[in-house]
Amino acid sequence: PSLAQAARTSTADPDPATGSVDVDATGSKIARIELALRDVNQLFHTLDPSPFRERSLDEAAEAFIVSWARDLPHRAELELLVHVRGPLPDGELTEQVETAVRSHFLYRAEVKQREFRQLMARGRTSLMIGLSFMTVCVLVGNALAEVGSSTLFQLGRESLLIGGWVAMWRPIEIFLYDWWGVRRQQRDFERLARMPVRIRAKLT
Repeated sequence: PSLAQAARTSTADPDPATGSVDVDATGSKIARIELALRDVNQLFHTLDPSPFRERSLDEAAEAFIVSWARDLPHRAELELLVHVRGPLPDGELTEQVETAVRSHFLYRAEVKQREFRQLMARGRTSLMIGLSFMTVCVLVGNALAEVGSSTLFQLGRESLLIGGWVAMWRPIEIFLYDWWGVRRQQRDFERLARMPVRIRAKLT
């Protein structure tokens, strides 16, 4: 069965087909993600032998939660509401579920943070290599221009300049485009790591 029946920003008891933005006592917006499961164990990877509070989320559940978190208003804090068909877990188990969900996304945020640092380090290294290579290309090109002005020398100079700019392509790509996607993912996971989890009996 599908892990999710609905996902939305909502008030306390909305119509299942509608959604709205809830506001807490402090005036902050709350964006609610809802999952309908047979039991809370569906949230987690079935082959993970770790203690309950340290278990990894099921890939399908994680993909659903992350995709809806990205679609919901970015300025709103998130809340995960899990509807279960079976008996409700006791308070201790509910707390363990919340701890496991938060720990999972905190770990994913830390992975993205390391990935960002590694990307920036590659960018700096690529930039130094690219600038060095381009400097050599410019110097050699200028030397060719002084040697002669024939078409062959001009072609050689232009080719070196093009080669120098090609060497700058990778650092430019990292610093203009690649970094913000990784940073966005890190912030999404940090937001999910703050998310409270509530469990409610599914109405049939």
